[in-house]
Amino acid sequence: MTYYNADGNVSSMCGNGGRCLVKFANLIGIHKSTYHFIAVDGKHEAEIDMQDNVRLKMQDVYHVEYHSGHNVVNTGSPHFVKFANDVANIDVVETGREIRNSKHFKDEGINVNFVETVDEDSIFVRTYERGVEDETLSCGTGVTASALMSAHNENGFNRVEVNTYGGKLSVEFDKIDDQHFENIWLCGPAELVYKGEIEI
Repeated sequence: MTYYNADGNVSSMCGNGGRCLVKFANLIGIHKSTYHFIAVDGKHEAEIDMQDNVRLKMQDVYHVEYHSGHNVVNTGSPHFVKFANDVANIDVVETGREIRNSKHFKDEGINVNFVETVDEDSIFVRTYERGVEDETLSCGTGVTASALMSAHNENGFNRVEVNTYGGKLSVEFDKIDDQHFENIWLCGPAELVYKGEIEI
């Protein structure tokens, strides 16, 4: 999978793009119990469950930067994760752009996630994405990063339900410790919204 951002540049890993790729393969007749593909961050596997949700295995995470007020974690793409109240009323574009273009992140860029805890195992996430340079309705690697930082079990299995303006997702993972997360699965629906034909 090669993924291009809205600015025309090749992007880092796109979690929702990977899930859509798998659903597309299924729709054109490639039926597998387990799908395999290679993205910029390495090999991935995925499956379509009995509820027609696409489950995509993300890369393990071995390092998290914990700062006062935010965390930085790479889930195939680099993410700045900030917990806040009343996320629905944050100016995500202005604030996200300011962080993404700050001295520390300007050269490589970073995706900026604003996360609100709804309850013990549920969060609401809004994301400003580099390369798009705007808010996107749902960012798979951002949802994953936000869920990892929202683990409700100190160690062991976690499942976090995630609400975004683009829909509902969930992330399942094993938290080994504060720096190490394994068996990370990004789960949710992927629906065909448009089909077209081009004569060449």
